[in-house]
Amino acid sequence: MKPFMNEDFLLSTPTARALFAACKDEPIFDWHCHLSPKEIWENETPADLAALWLGGDHYKWRAERSCGISEDLITGNAPAKEKFRAWAACMPKLIGNPLYHWTHLELQRYFGITEPLSEKNADRIFETTRDMIRGGGFTPRELIEKSNVACVCTTDDPADTLEYHKLLREEGKFGVKVLPAFRPDKALAVEAPGFAAWLSALEAAVGHPVDSYAALKDAMLARIAFFAEMGCRATDHALNPVPYRVASDGELEEIFRRAKAGEPVSAADGEAWRTDLLRTLAKEYARRGWVMELHIGPMRNNNTLAFRAVGPDAGYDSIDDNPVAYKLSRLLDSMAAENALPKTVLFCLNPKDNYVLGSMLGNFQTDEAYGKLQFGSGWWFNDNISGMRAQLDALANLGALSTFVGMVTDSRSFLSYPRHEYFRRILCEYIGNLVENGEYPNDLETLSGVARDISFGNARRYFGLE
Repeated sequence: MKPFMNEDFLLSTPTARALFAACKDEPIFDWHCHLSPKEIWENETPADLAALWLGGDHYKWRAERSCGISEDLITGNAPAKEKFRAWAACMPKLIGNPLYHWTHLELQRYFGITEPLSEKNADRIFETTRDMIRGGGFTPRELIEKSNVACVCTTDDPADTLEYHKLLREEGKFGVKVLPAFRPDKALAVEAPGFAAWLSALEAAVGHPVDSYAALKDAMLARIAFFAEMGCRATDHALNPVPYRVASDGELEEIFRRAKAGEPVSAADGEAWRTDLLRTLAKEYARRGWVMELHIGPMRNNNTLAFRAVGPDAGYDSIDDNPVAYKLSRLLDSMAAENALPKTVLFCLNPKDNYVLGSMLGNFQTDEAYGKLQFGSGWWFNDNISGMRAQLDALANLGALSTFVGMVTDSRSFLSYPRHEYFRRILCEYIGNLVENGEYPNDLETLSGVARDISFGNARRYFGLE
């Protein structure tokens, strides 16, 4: 029997252990996350571990509901210690869940606590960690620095002022780069009830009316230029389903008119809008050398009553099963045909699409970049042992694993960086098994370089962090 989550956790072979030793201290490039630049700027010490762990973490909220925890102890107003005790009570029930591993990696790495968390020791661990937090070293910036993070790319709306990015830059005291990432989902969601209100925010950001679709595209290009001034290198788009429907300029102007007036926009017109606007944006991304991330496949806000009570991003999302291949092919090809396909990372939430995306990459690779098209790491419901292994397997079978840009944190928590260690252990075990099975030579020099590149170096070059 192996010890619980010791130094050889997830590493079953000598090769895997040697590879992990080679890459474990590589910096982290957090190129896709949901950390708050405001919280990084304000840099306040959290009250306790409940504040660090449970606020805004819909992964944990979802697990708690599965364990029968009252909503008052999840998103309600119960005291912090009671919420922590409720989370601790779930721990023994989460056998095989990555949350079990992440929780204990975070306890080990940040607090030196190696005993398994449960309801029995919840109060003691809450008080111990609270005292440690009060003793200092747990502000957002301190946690980022002690996690060996080189750069954080936050997720920001085109209408955002980026005021906290400006403040961090002007202050110049934080040794970690904090860069914005351009996420125009609200611009693309033309049929959403809030589109007209968002359009007003965009007008305020550019300082003039946006009274046509042509003007909206110009405004978006102006915001891209502003984001570029602030150091932006990455963009992010949530797509479900992948759009591809071509419309005329006149049709698009009419869609804009109806949306601005608050009139209904059909699903078909919304698809045409997204197709054209994505193509426009992609051309500018390509011109600037930015990376376009496409997150494909979430089905959001499934529970109407819960959405009304708690709002979005609260643990009521799941995996959709829309067809992906044809429209994704046509969308990417329409960009490539104009020499306007940027460096692109394709993420799929439904693992049925692993081989669809893995094979799609090869259709559009060029010598413009090392691994120009990327298959994004196991994401959301797939950032677990099985999901990461399946993604690595598809990429290795269909493409060039050595060019992979690696793990994303995809988190709102400043304690989530051990997820990169988790990924690196899974990666090294995967490669190590190939060697142990005689499927790849025991060339540790080459493979150590591969592990280091996938952990950090490839992403650093791909996003232009150098």
